Parts: sequence; structure tokens; C-alpha cells
Amino acid sequence: MDRQPHSPAREIIVANALRAVANELRLIDVADYVAFIRLESMASIADIVESASELYFMPGTLRLGHGCEAHVYWEGNPRIVLDLELRPGGCTVYCSLELSAENAAVEVNYVAFDDPSEDPEENSLYLEKALMAARIVKTERPLLMG
Repeated sequence: MDRQPHSPAREIIVANALRAVANELRLIDVADYVAFIRLESMASIADIVESASELYFMPGTLRLGHGCEAHVYWEGNPRIVLDLELRPGGCTVYCSLELSAENAAVEVNYVAFDDPSEDPEENSLYLEKALMAARIVKTERPLLMG
């Protein structure tokens, strides 16, 4: 896919939304990712992504896209790249999430809006609001004394 001219600004929005999910995904041992990718067990990786995302997003908001990559060499740190589809209400974000030992990075490839505005900044604001609406708000329960 061709990157859109407004992708860098939207990468910040998406990266902020995916920060907690990326931390969850980094809890999985890199050897498991490598094994699933090597054995082409995309369903297993899709389950991992779904499990991590259900803690932070409404069901169906985040899912594994068309693939993933493992970059493992004798020298250097391993990297796992997951193609993701982020679907908050009214738009779809096609992006890649790169996970390494200490970092995570997002690359937005394309954003499709159901009803786009002619103003790209308005579309970016819509994306940010849609992602906020798709998040699961965690509230602390009051302590019951009895």
C-alpha cells in the first residue's frame, strides 16, 4: 500500500492507542512468535493479538492483518513485525507494529474512512476520537466493606 501524506501525524495517534497492547504483546516470548511464523500458524498469532487487544479495546477493534515477520539474526536483537487492522467505528487503519526487546514502533500504511472529510486534519481528529471511543475504560471498583 502507498503511504498517505498524513500518515506521520496519524502514526502518533495510532501509536498512543496501541501502546498498552504493544506492551502486552511483548510479554510473549520471542521464540513463540518465531515458531508460529516459521510454521505459518497465523491463527495462533491472531489469537495472541486478539487476547492482548481485548484488555483495552472493544471486541473486533484490533486484529491481525495479512501477515507477520520475524527478523532474527546471530547478531543484534530480534524483531517481530505484525500487520494489523485497527477498526474503530467509521474507519480502518492498516498498520504494522514492530516489537523488539525494549521498543515498539507503529507504521501506518493506509487509513480508510467510511465518510471522509475533505480536510485531512478533520479526518485525523475523527480517527483519534474513534480510537478513544473504542477503548475499554477501566474503572476501579469501590472496596466493599462488610
